[in-house]
Amino acid sequence: MANLNETPLSKRIHIALFGKSNAGKSSIINAITNQNVALVSDVKGTTTDPVYKAMELLPIGPIVLIDTAGLDDTSQLGDLRKKKTYEVLNKTDLAILVIDAEVGVTPFDLEILKALNSKNIPVISVINKIDIINLSQEKLKEFEKALKKDVISISAKTNLGIKELKEEIIKNIPEDEDKFRILGDLVSPGDFVVLVTPIDKAAPKGRLILPQQQTIRDIIESDAIAIVTKEYELRETLNNLKVKPKLVITDSQVFLKVAADTPKDILMTSFSILFARHKGDLNELVKGARAIKKLKDGDKVLISEACTHHSQSDDIAKVKIPRWLREATGKDIKFEFSSGYSFPENLTSYSLIVHCGGCMLNRRAMLHRITEAKDKNVPIVNYGVLIAYVQGLFERALDPFPLAKMMFEEE
Repeated sequence: MANLNETPLSKRIHIALFGKSNAGKSSIINAITNQNVALVSDVKGTTTDPVYKAMELLPIGPIVLIDTAGLDDTSQLGDLRKKKTYEVLNKTDLAILVIDAEVGVTPFDLEILKALNSKNIPVISVINKIDIINLSQEKLKEFEKALKKDVISISAKTNLGIKELKEEIIKNIPEDEDKFRILGDLVSPGDFVVLVTPIDKAAPKGRLILPQQQTIRDIIESDAIAIVTKEYELRETLNNLKVKPKLVITDSQVFLKVAADTPKDILMTSFSILFARHKGDLNELVKGARAIKKLKDGDKVLISEACTHHSQSDDIAKVKIPRWLREATGKDIKFEFSSGYSFPENLTSYSLIVHCGGCMLNRRAMLHRITEAKDKNVPIVNYGVLIAYVQGLFERALDPFPLAKMMFEEE
């Protein structure tokens, strides 16, 4: 099993640096981390695709710093780099806008600042290279007037102001980051939680999949007790417990067996439904399940995964979900597939989006995807919610979440 102390990128606070080429974004990352982790050069456009650096920043804890390409590259390749930079906005929890003290505030800086403000992303504005230019109070006020916000003056080269920048980062971290526990609000100290984790050929060799690891960690941090078993040992596990567990959590693919073996007076749900709430908007995803019974012959369904992996012969995205949807609806549905950090551009051509659990996305990125679908009036549901629906376990799987259950019943 992978080390449970190794925080994945999706669980880290995402801090992204934006600005024009050669403003010193990479140098600032090196100064913050006290390492040469980002390539620095006087050559314009050294940073091309966004670069991610995971680190610990006390007292915050695990973060990831994102170095983005300059916004002032007007070439054809530059347009692609700019697009990738703007895609980073969708996963950014805190932004650092880097202004070159020698150049001043440019239209590119104001453009990205406007985009950040439109997405309600907190921004720290930094004036870099004050070792080169004598930054008077009058000049500093000019920068603040142009940006309509306070600025921090630093030199990434000499480390001047880096301590103050770190303090500003700590102060501006969104306060709600720690509220989105996986199940901390569902259990109390001392509660037993049983996790059903099938070990099939799709499971990574020698370790549990990421949602299972993260859920175990959350149970431990909640001072509850995690019991891990496979689907064929669940009944025996429950019979051997002297205390009734507070919750049984299962892999969605064995929902039916786990439901049959779990007494009705024990709450049961799936990892994927827990992550629908933890990473996104469970209420909106549950509402999306309404669209399943409305599907017609010829409708297109997009099955979208946040990460790429080698497909198995019984792959859940390519094989199982299409089969389950066709069986549940009796319709000749057309399926298309996408993977990676963005949706296809023609979202409105789909009657439904079926999304993975999003374990490789941070919360802001998953919420962006849900909002993007909602804005295009395309229903969106995730794997766990869909599987519970098509297998007739919808109400039971949502029993731990009465508000989400109400959303479906309000139809």
